[in-house]
Amino acid sequence: MIAETRVRLVGIDAPELDQSCTRDGQEWACGEAAAAQLRSLTENQTVTCFEQGNDAHGRVLATCHANGLELGGTMVEYGWATAYRSYSSAYIGHEHRAKAAGQGIWRSEFVLPEHHRLAKAEAAAPVVLEDRPISPQGRSQAADQGYRGCRIKGNRSRRGDWIYHLPGMQYYEETRAEEIFCSETEARAAGYRRSKI
Repeated sequence: MIAETRVRLVGIDAPELDQSCTRDGQEWACGEAAAAQLRSLTENQTVTCFEQGNDAHGRVLATCHANGLELGGTMVEYGWATAYRSYSSAYIGHEHRAKAAGQGIWRSEFVLPEHHRLAKAEAAAPVVLEDRPISPQGRSQAADQGYRGCRIKGNRSRRGDWIYHLPGMQYYEETRAEEIFCSETEARAAGYRRSKI
């Protein structure tokens, strides 16, 4: 929040405030730590932002600077956010460097922030489905409405592998869904395994 404006830094995805990571078998509040890092970069500083539109939640999307630092790149470089590949490739190099150096959350095991949000949404609003997933080609309009919000793509490779992809995974956008699932549990029950990338 800058003044009274809710701002989301473009191209990065930081752990959610309620998100935990695991290090040496112990959970720690990595979401709170990431928020604290951003506060430390901006406290008592003049923050300048360049707006690039609004997101679905009404927040201003922007690239911001404080104390000579570009905040998005700095957060990713120090390992307190990931490059948000679904929306930008600007910070992938920063992420690779942070990961290689074991910076911030990269010293831990963690779920990507977008996957954490998806799991929370699934837990908060479970969708009752038929016993067997329906292929997109065979769906009726009514079935489509029942699948609204179900975004896990199941795909069968030429080699015979049954793989599912979550939003935000590397090949999600280009994957042709042969079946759609609302949870990873459903995808696994149907014989699919999670994509490794």
